[in-house]
Amino acid sequence: MTENKKLEDWKKAGKIAAEALEYGRLLINKGAKMLDVCEKIDDKIKNLGGRPAFPSQISLNSTAAHFCPGAKDEIILTDQIAKLDVGVEVNGAIGDTACTVDLSGKNTALVNASRDALESAIRIIKPGTKIREIGKAISETINEAGFTPIVNLSGHGLEEYDIHAMPTIPNIDNGDETTIKEGMIFAIEPFATNGRGRVQEAGASTIFAQADSKPVRDGREILKQIEQYKGMPFTTRWIKGTEMEIRLALRNFQQQGILIAYPPLADAGKGIVSQAEHTVLVTKNGCEVLTVLH
Repeated sequence: MTENKKLEDWKKAGKIAAEALEYGRLLINKGAKMLDVCEKIDDKIKNLGGRPAFPSQISLNSTAAHFCPGAKDEIILTDQIAKLDVGVEVNGAIGDTACTVDLSGKNTALVNASRDALESAIRIIKPGTKIREIGKAISETINEAGFTPIVNLSGHGLEEYDIHAMPTIPNIDNGDETTIKEGMIFAIEPFATNGRGRVQEAGASTIFAQADSKPVRDGREILKQIEQYKGMPFTTRWIKGTEMEIRLALRNFQQQGILIAYPPLADAGKGIVSQAEHTVLVTKNGCEVLTVLH
């Protein structure tokens, strides 16, 4: 991260992500079609000079993460609580950010809990801070608001073309004594819920990522399309081909270990979930939030 040119890429990715998140937040209104909102956000990212680091996602109510509408999705936003998660890639550098929009107007305290937890974590970030201390700050803030942190979702390190790198940034005190260091870049993403505080898979995946490279007999044209994402997540509607061709190819690639799937994740107790997320750069005396609007 010491090269100025590369650091500029990280800052640009963060800036575009912040702009795209705000753009998307304003599109989340009652009566809007979820697919249209996600496609407009992805187009906005490209128009601003980046590429989606993953498909824009809107997870509703008890679904915490990884919901991405398919090509024929007809979901209309009404009175849900919507988590918008946006990622941007610039020359491999990544900006990852998220917010929650409460269309019901009944979950203000829950929305504030995840956002306040994010701010609590950011305040203590500096070289030498222990991983467990970040998780403790997050969980204490959420608990004090009367809610529960989701224990099996976490923030994550960011590396070139790698969204889920080390270190893992927990939403609870997990006992990790590892200290963070100057130059680290990672995403902090608290999830708060009035449910059980643990997520489980909830439905079929429309998001995949390439995990390995192997020669294939069938679906080579589809694999070529997948390879352009350089191991970063993509969604089925980005792949050209017939619905049958795509479904068969993705299934075969998973069986061969070429692809991994990211199914939607929902609170096991069907509780409502809120999320907030920023990408931060650890500096000499603290941190710089890369995904904030200036």
